[in-house]
Amino acid sequence: MLLSQLNAAASPLSQEQVQKLQGLVAELNPIQQAWVSGYLAANANAGALTGGVAATPAVGDAPPLTILYGSQTGNAKGVASKLKEQAESRGLTVKLVNMADYKPTALKKEKFITVVVSTYGEGEPPEDAESLHEFLTTKKAPKLDGVKVAVIGLGDSSYEFFCQTAKDFEERFNKLGAETIFQRADLDVDYDDEAAKWIDGALDAFEPDLKAQQQASGGQVVAMPFAAAAPAASQYTKQNPFAAELSVVQKITGRDSTKDVRHVEISLEGSDITYTPGDSLGVYFLNDEALVDEVLTLTQIDASSTVKLGDEELSVRDALIEKLELTQSYPGFVEKYATATGSPDLLKLVEDKAAMREYIEPRQIFDIIRQNPAQLEAQTLVDCLRKLQARLYSIASSQAEVEEEVHLTVGLVEFDAFGSEHLGGCSGYLARRAEEGCKVKVFSEHNDNFRLPANDETPIIMVGPGTGIAPFRAFLQERDAREASGKNWLFFGNPHFTQDFLYQVEIQGYLKSGLLTKVDVAFSRDQAEKVYVQDKLRKNSQEVFAWLEAGAHFYICGDANRMAKDVHQALVDIIKENSGKDDEQAEQYLKDLRSANRYQKDVY
Repeated sequence: MLLSQLNAAASPLSQEQVQKLQGLVAELNPIQQAWVSGYLAANANAGALTGGVAATPAVGDAPPLTILYGSQTGNAKGVASKLKEQAESRGLTVKLVNMADYKPTALKKEKFITVVVSTYGEGEPPEDAESLHEFLTTKKAPKLDGVKVAVIGLGDSSYEFFCQTAKDFEERFNKLGAETIFQRADLDVDYDDEAAKWIDGALDAFEPDLKAQQQASGGQVVAMPFAAAAPAASQYTKQNPFAAELSVVQKITGRDSTKDVRHVEISLEGSDITYTPGDSLGVYFLNDEALVDEVLTLTQIDASSTVKLGDEELSVRDALIEKLELTQSYPGFVEKYATATGSPDLLKLVEDKAAMREYIEPRQIFDIIRQNPAQLEAQTLVDCLRKLQARLYSIASSQAEVEEEVHLTVGLVEFDAFGSEHLGGCSGYLARRAEEGCKVKVFSEHNDNFRLPANDETPIIMVGPGTGIAPFRAFLQERDAREASGKNWLFFGNPHFTQDFLYQVEIQGYLKSGLLTKVDVAFSRDQAEKVYVQDKLRKNSQEVFAWLEAGAHFYICGDANRMAKDVHQALVDIIKENSGKDDEQAEQYLKDLRSANRYQKDVY
């Protein structure tokens, strides 16, 4: 790409400079070439440069619309970016900031704020929103009288504390004196259309005051720091996924294991999809045809009936297989289905949130229909359901090693309920129904909150029990390809050594080659007393603390509700034991690590 650009133009470089550049380009892989190309293009188009800054049109003293976002998987960041684009298209001055990079003391200078934030776990803020979320409750939080704010939340209504973080932010801003000028939106997983409507409404509310401030202050050119351009975004996105070939689905747990874990390889050949270790892959799946046919029988719907989904017309059977959520239960479905069927039992649940939660927890949507059959029109059933959402999996490979492939580590979700076997939507599809060679729709989801250190000499500690090993396989492949000299320490856990040691041969190979400095394994059921990764951390207390003091980055991947919290507590105990700090000081130590991007989590 770069060579063709060089050769196509009358070069202002000397022949010696061209030869040097061609030599450098020859050492780069295609992804690196694309990045350098974008970087050079960005600098060429940046305008007049003075001492490393680009002259960028801005408004004198007029306060901008500050967009603060907190995002766990990238969805909130995507909505915030669209909000920025729409605001700029109206001629508004905008500042887009990740909450992790925002100095809370800057709040007292703000006049117009929008908050775009997701919620995960038990109503918890995403990691990059934690500090600001907490700061707003402290005595240090400034009065915000005269500040205008609008909040949009992203969440999943199948969880109890739906969009709780957005509710928290609005409440805390209001208590500090800020005025909500546009109604908060709490958006479910199928949020695109509603987010677009909210953006239009919020900007309509902000625009008059923002433009009045801009006109009052007058425009001028302000020097702004410039940065290298990000790699070009793929044409394939959540809204426009790539139909990739499923190359390999291989079981990597033993025959007698209590877990069914699959190593999955997907070809990205023919796409422009790139990813970085730490990113996730979004995978769309097909619902079980046999269960779809059962649903149609229970609702007495003709499989060939035509239905509308947005602007698309298709048969109800195809819609249920390809387009609609039929596994993960959520209150919205029960409410709509209760109204459509007139079921007295379901209508009672609608009035009792606690009973509703208890009811949907063990049930998939298939179960609810099976236990409450009723004759329905095809379109009525479709209108009760939400769009099928891609499932996100931590990527288990580095493109430096596997090139036009992407690898996943998928644990099959399986359980018995109401007299039949139940499978997870996507894991059931990949592990049981999809055949090697078939097409599966995918897209990459970038995660800037889970990244290897830029400096290859920096040591890292990785804690990844079970399928949490996935991103650390990618980290190790990447560090191997880079010939990184930094030390690497892996903590891995699972029930049994003989049945559940995922990627055992690879890990032992990295240990033998010296890429892995240390490996500590915790096979919880191989002895009378259960042993977990947090126990192994405590056993290595002094050395773990020494690594942290030497600048190590610490990573956790896996279960958010128990494992990640247990590991966090183990770290608090390790810091207290080796430094003499108390609980509060140890927690502050970890907050400081997080602020420095040295304590990162990819939890679910």
